[in-house]
Amino acid sequence: MENIYDNETFFYKYSQMDRSQKGLTGAGEWPTLQKLLPDFKEKTVLDLGCGYGWHCLYAAKYGAKNVTGVDLSKKMLTVAKQKTKEYPVHYLQADIATISFPADSFDIVMSSLAIHYVADFASLIANIKSYLKPEGILLFSVEHPAFTAEGSEDWYYDDNGNILHYPLDHYFTEGLRKTNFLGEKVVKYHRTLTTYLQTLLKNDFTLLDVVEPLPPKDRWHEDGMKEELRRPMMLLIKAQKN
Repeated sequence: MENIYDNETFFYKYSQMDRSQKGLTGAGEWPTLQKLLPDFKEKTVLDLGCGYGWHCLYAAKYGAKNVTGVDLSKKMLTVAKQKTKEYPVHYLQADIATISFPADSFDIVMSSLAIHYVADFASLIANIKSYLKPEGILLFSVEHPAFTAEGSEDWYYDDNGNILHYPLDHYFTEGLRKTNFLGEKVVKYHRTLTTYLQTLLKNDFTLLDVVEPLPPKDRWHEDGMKEELRRPMMLLIKAQKN
């Protein structure tokens, strides 16, 4: 049940990130994601890869009658439980790729930057389809296929350390990528935009939104933020089960 987020060094580095310390407002994609959120009032909600529980807390604050957060990291869940102990939220330590629930359990399934850690996207979506209610909403974010394709997830630099460009290579070769995140080796899985969208369509989902979020203008002054305008880093997808 252990993963990289339960590594002491990695977890400390992650805890220092803006999205860890400031919550949703510290995430560059949040202004865009917030506009895509469904109405949570009286809904049953599942957050796959819930991490610190920020999205669980948001759903509960906006009226969800029951929220379930799933994450593989014990350390993440310990933090999440402290945030939401006054709300109808409970957590399960489990693999989001294989966890199962009774049919038609949830009105809304969310996932933030977790699905690119899942090897078999088709099985995951089929599983989600089984426990999402008819006309239920699936909303998730992943690292953009253009960002994950080459594998290094880093820029090319000149001899003086200035950014030249971002590499795009092996785009159509899907599968495992070993990259560096916060100075640690991390395994992720690359898949094309076609795979993301066609898998949903083949599982009888209707696409509602597909967005490549830009960093908010009020954060462009931050170190490295303007570079985010040079290539897509994230992909947001919202779909409805038919």
